[in-house]
Amino acid sequence: MRVDDVKLPETLTFRLGTLGAAVADRFADRIAAHDLKPRHAGMLTALSMGEAASQQELAGRLGVAPSLMVALADHLAKLGAIERVRDPRDRRRQVLTLTGHGRELLVACADAARSLDEEITAELSADQRTALHAALGVLAGEAGLPR
Repeated sequence: MRVDDVKLPETLTFRLGTLGAAVADRFADRIAAHDLKPRHAGMLTALSMGEAASQQELAGRLGVAPSLMVALADHLAKLGAIERVRDPRDRRRQVLTLTGHGRELLVACADAARSLDEEITAELSADQRTALHAALGVLAGEAGLPR
């Protein structure tokens, strides 16, 4: 096969990967004012979606190394966004919970994401935006991610 025959930029994988990286960088720039990175936003989101969880449980849910989870939790605790509380059923286990300030930060992240959504889809029609959102939801669900 010749190099001229390789059409990597035309593949969905390449386009989603490069577009995803560019959008993630822009999102990171917007939430940096809150001293957050996208992984912090992901952790806040995971904590907002249900019961309190230990660092180890969250690391498994988010697919990150436990050592990274400790660093993320330390940073969010320093910001006052989460609290570590001893589990009354197992004193060795610390449970992470979202604080009021953590909820405020999550709202700020969602606002930043919605604003960026508007910018990156500005050239699409309403029908195209709806179709894109639906298709990405299906792909996210298949990958075990929130729809």
